[in-house]
Amino acid sequence: MMPQPSPAPSAWRRIQTAWGLPDLAGKGRFVTANLIDSLGNGLVVAFTVVFFVKTTSLSLVAVGAALTVGQLLVLPFPLFIGRLLDKYGPRTVVAAGNWISVAGFIGFLFSHAAWQIVLWQFVVQLGSTAFWMGNSPLTVLVARGVERARWFGFVRALRNVGVGFGGAASAVALSIGTVAGLRAVMVINVVTFAVAGWLVFTLRGADTSEAAGAGPAEPKPAEPEQAAGETTGQPSGGYRTVLKDTRYLRLVATNISFVFSSTVITVLLAVYAVDDLDVGAWIVGVFVVLNAAMVALLQTLASRWIEARRPVTVLVLALLFNAAAFVVFGTLLVLPGWAVIAGLLIAMVLYTVAEMLGSPPTSELSVVMAPEHLRGRYLGVYQLSWSVGGAVAPALLTALLEGGAALPWVFLTAISVLAVPLVLGLDRRPAATSEAAPAGDVDPQEQLDGDPVG
Repeated sequence: MMPQPSPAPSAWRRIQTAWGLPDLAGKGRFVTANLIDSLGNGLVVAFTVVFFVKTTSLSLVAVGAALTVGQLLVLPFPLFIGRLLDKYGPRTVVAAGNWISVAGFIGFLFSHAAWQIVLWQFVVQLGSTAFWMGNSPLTVLVARGVERARWFGFVRALRNVGVGFGGAASAVALSIGTVAGLRAVMVINVVTFAVAGWLVFTLRGADTSEAAGAGPAEPKPAEPEQAAGETTGQPSGGYRTVLKDTRYLRLVATNISFVFSSTVITVLLAVYAVDDLDVGAWIVGVFVVLNAAMVALLQTLASRWIEARRPVTVLVLALLFNAAAFVVFGTLLVLPGWAVIAGLLIAMVLYTVAEMLGSPPTSELSVVMAPEHLRGRYLGVYQLSWSVGGAVAPALLTALLEGGAALPWVFLTAISVLAVPLVLGLDRRPAATSEAAPAGDVDPQEQLDGDPVG
C-alpha cells in the first residue's frame, strides 16, 4: 500500500518557518503566559523605584537600599527551588512562581516602611526566580524535542518585546504622575500574573498533550527514568552529584561571562558614553532601542540559523562576538570624536549578535545536559550563575570603570576569551555515559548536536 503524502504546510506555517518561528499551534497558553510575564517584568523594572518614592515617605536612597536587600535575600534560594523542580516538575513551579509574585505585588500596594519593601521585594524576586528556573525545562517540554533552538529564541524575542511594551506602558503611567495611576499599574500586574499562573498550570490537559503528540504531558520527576550511563535501580544523588559534574560546571562558568556581558547596557553603557566619550544621553537611548529592536525582530531568524549547527560552535561564536564588541567599546577612547558614533554602532551590533547567538544554546544546554531525575538541582546551580553574577557585576564593573575607563572592557574581553576553552567539548559524552541509553531516552549527543529529536 502506497504511503499517503503529507499535506502541504499552510501559508501561515510557511511564514513561521521562514522567520525562524516554531510551530505555535496549540501552544497559545504557554506563549501568552510568557508574554504576560515579560510585560509584567517590564512594568516593574521600569517603575518600582518611582512607585515607592511616590507612595511612601522614604527617600530615594532608602527605597533603593530596601529593594537591593530584598533581591540579595533571594540569592541562595535557587538551590531550594531546584529541589522543588525535581519533586513537582516545571509546570507547577512556573505557575507557583507567578502566584508568588502576585502575593508580592499585593504586598507592594500596602508597603510604607523599608522593612515591608524588603519583605515584598524578596517575595516578588523569589517568584521571578522560580518562574525563570522552571521556564527553560518547560520550554523543552513544550517543544517535545522538536525545534528547541527556535523555541528558546522565540521565548527570548517574546521577552524583549514584552519588556519593551511593559516599559512603554509604565512610562505612560509615570507621565500621569498620580499615586492612583501607579497603584493601577500594580493592580494590573496582580491580575495578569494571576492569569499567567493559571495558563501555565492548565497546560497539562490542554496544549501540551494535545499539540505535542504522544508522551506524557509533563515529566515525572518523582519516578525518574534511568539517565544515560547510570546503573539500574532507584537513581540517587543531590547537589554533590551536580558539583562533581565538571562538564556542567564548565557550562555554568561560561554562562557567568554571558551574565556579566548582559549587564553592559544597564550598568556601563550610559555612564561610559556620556562621561568618557562625551556622547549625548539621547544617542545612548537610540542604541539601547537598536539593541532591543534587533533582538525582537531578528532573534527568531538567528534561531533558524542556530538549529542547524552544534550548540558548542554557536557558543564559541557568541563569545568571540562579545570579545570583539568589548574591544571596539574600549578602543573608542582613542578615536576622534567623529568616529565615536560609528564605533558605538559597530560595537552595539556585534554585542547584539552575540546576545542573539548565546541565549538559545545556553538555555537549551542547561536543561538537556542535566539528568532528568536531578534536572531541578542542576538548574539551581545554573541559576546561581545568574543570581550571583547579576549581583556582583554592577559593583565590580562600576569599580573598574572608576579605576580607568578601559578597565571594564579589558575585563569583559578577557572573560569572554577565557570562556572559549570551557565550551569546547561540551557536546562530547563522557566515557562513563557512552554505553547505550535506556529505551525511551534520547541520546544526549543527538540533543547537543542540535538535530531534531522526537
